[in-house]
Amino acid sequence: MVTPKEYSTIVKNNSPKSKCFVNCIKAFLIGGGICLAGQVLTELYQNLGMNEDNSKTLTSVSLIFLGILLTAIGVYDKIAKHGGAGTLVPITGFANAVSSPAIEFKSEGYVAGLGAKLFIIAGPVIVYGVAASVIYGAVLWVLHMFGITLF
Repeated sequence: MVTPKEYSTIVKNNSPKSKCFVNCIKAFLIGGGICLAGQVLTELYQNLGMNEDNSKTLTSVSLIFLGILLTAIGVYDKIAKHGGAGTLVPITGFANAVSSPAIEFKSEGYVAGLGAKLFIIAGPVIVYGVAASVIYGAVLWVLHMFGITLF
């Protein structure tokens, strides 16, 4: 029988070594690249004559479209394999999270497959986001009632 200490030693000796530093660098570069692409799109749209608000809106729409397109053709997963957490940049990561299950289950039909699976990841995010905003709003309202303003 193997003792817990011996088991721990066996696991430590046979586990793959972590490449934490390299993974962090990759995540930083990939995430930074996605953010850079967003900034380039914003500047491009402004140089084409759009005002700041419209260029930011179109940048968001473009990044969502690109995230879904890259997910649909299988490129986003390859980028995520190397970029890890860097691909979780909110707008493209969320587009990937919403579209990936929907694309995977589209063969089950539009309602049971695409419609039902579309919110498998996004649903909890939306629910907790709305709940958190209600709680934060209530806290700010109570603080405001006592004359305390934070913003």
